[in-house]
Amino acid sequence: MKSGDYKKLIRKSHRYLGVFIGIQFLLWTISGIFFSWTNIKEIRGDHLRGDRNAIRPLEGSIAPADIKRQLAESNPDSSVTSLRIVSVMDANYFEVIYSDAGKKEFTALFDTKTGEKRNSITREEAEEIAAKALKEKAEVKQTDYLTAGDVSSHHEYREKPLPAWAVSFDHPEALTVYLSADNGQIQSFRTSNWRVFDFLWMLHTMDFIARDDINNWTLRIFSALSLLMILSGFVYFFITFRKPW
Repeated sequence: MKSGDYKKLIRKSHRYLGVFIGIQFLLWTISGIFFSWTNIKEIRGDHLRGDRNAIRPLEGSIAPADIKRQLAESNPDSSVTSLRIVSVMDANYFEVIYSDAGKKEFTALFDTKTGEKRNSITREEAEEIAAKALKEKAEVKQTDYLTAGDVSSHHEYREKPLPAWAVSFDHPEALTVYLSADNGQIQSFRTSNWRVFDFLWMLHTMDFIARDDINNWTLRIFSALSLLMILSGFVYFFITFRKPW
């Protein structure tokens, strides 16, 4: 191949790669600017949260071993993997995460005073918990019960405990508060700003399914093509460079 043919091939490769990759470069730049100019705490809705759900002083608490024994009696094949104290509607509970013989995990709440097992969080309780979590009062607009069948891989409530309650408020930031139906704990705040962030994050990572996988092949291929475009630009510059003297 002649020298001129090499130059022509490199020039065309650089040109067409530039157009093709340039679109993604633009998306990377726009999303990067948005990320650098936003406060991640506000994106997460921390500025809308009131005081955290603090643990109240324990009075006459039974021993955790009693809870484990009680659970073993009712579920002989169960195995406790986690135990902690949480507060739900101004009352303390032992939150026990355990698995059965099939290794499926369950979460249960037991009253720290009586050891009585608590029922799952109701719709009314979920709305009350969500409303109390806000710094300023807002009216509940809609409440939905979410199960695994309702939450896709790109849902704004993903990789968090299910089932869950989604309590949406009549709020300027289109706020939705998500909390676990098993333990009553707030899992996340989602606002319009978070949804913009999530959409741009999807474009940035090029993970159009789960949105959080930065090792996906689309990103890898575009990164390799981007490197090839840059290198072709350097090569074309040097093979066409003419000394000014």
